[in-house]
Amino acid sequence: MRSLVEDFSVSAAVAAMLALIVSCAGPVVIILQAASLAGLSEELTTSWIWAIFVGSGVTGFMLSLWLKAPIVTASSAPGAALLLTTLPMISFEEAIGAYIVSAVIIIAIGVTGSLDIVMKRIPPAVSAGMFAGILFDFGVNVFASIPAEPFLVLAMLSVFIVSRRLFPRYAIMPVMAVGAVISYLSGEIVLGNLSLSLARPVFTMPTWSWTAVIGVSIPLTLVTLTGQYISGMAILHTSGYPVRSNGIMSVTGIFSLLLAPFGAHAINLAALTAAICTGPDAHEDPAKRYVAGVLLGCFNTITGLFGITLVALFSLLPATYTAVLAGLALIGAFTSAIQVMVNDAENLESGMVAFLAAASGMVFLGLGAPFWGVALGGITCLILKRK
Repeated sequence: MRSLVEDFSVSAAVAAMLALIVSCAGPVVIILQAASLAGLSEELTTSWIWAIFVGSGVTGFMLSLWLKAPIVTASSAPGAALLLTTLPMISFEEAIGAYIVSAVIIIAIGVTGSLDIVMKRIPPAVSAGMFAGILFDFGVNVFASIPAEPFLVLAMLSVFIVSRRLFPRYAIMPVMAVGAVISYLSGEIVLGNLSLSLARPVFTMPTWSWTAVIGVSIPLTLVTLTGQYISGMAILHTSGYPVRSNGIMSVTGIFSLLLAPFGAHAINLAALTAAICTGPDAHEDPAKRYVAGVLLGCFNTITGLFGITLVALFSLLPATYTAVLAGLALIGAFTSAIQVMVNDAENLESGMVAFLAAASGMVFLGLGAPFWGVALGGITCLILKRK
């Protein structure tokens, strides 16, 4: 804790807050939609939000302190998207049972270290290419948003460029402030009657069915592995943190198991928000970026305790503001990934295949673009390498 205080920086706190905003403005919206389609009560929905944020907060705090790296954990975004179609088809009790089975599979993979064996065989260019492909859309969206709201976007972009020249470590702070002020003055942010209230977790007794195991557990495990853990590990390795996955998967798997009866579909390693906290904007010294992971863990826990109230607050932010803010904040991480890919000259073409596949956003055979980026980039590498 003493080193945590000594290593604290404003830039790490800003990165953590930005990661929280992106989490609340993006994946949580999918969860709320899935809960609505499944006909869940407000109490069960609030419990679900409580479980994923408290689980993400505690695991992120613990792992970041333990490994001295910005280990960012979150709920499975592709898993939530999967539940949009599967959750309405089964009872919530069966879904809870399926979550538990998925958590047990993740724990088993973590204990055996199977993912580490795969990650060691992925060339840096392929990992970095996949990482850059994930971030590509977020950078492009900054400029694609100009026709819709030119004043807001150009103002944020101008402030970002000037701030990078004057105080690069804190460039995103004035961008956040200017964008928020413009959005508020233009009437896009309406606070309304928001009041803080503590969330009340609701325990749901699981029931078991082969339909739920086959239809939910296995697909949920696959999309969480390919869309979250492989992407998250690649981001950590590309950012200079050669951590192993077994401890991370075991801890997040255990918390997924414990919190499943309260609605958590999966607690896992994050990808997009990890890029925000592992990049140079979090801190110029990579050894001190773990503070961003610790702070984000605290912020996630607080958000979980107040449940859907804080989520509703963050959801008031305009979509354009959130998209531009995320895109600008990820420019540093995108640049670092491109540098790693180019430096691995022997595998550069394989890295480009991984980059293009991941940037395509395709979903094929139920698996997302990050998985296909690694898979196709790896196959290309096997074919092209002479040794």
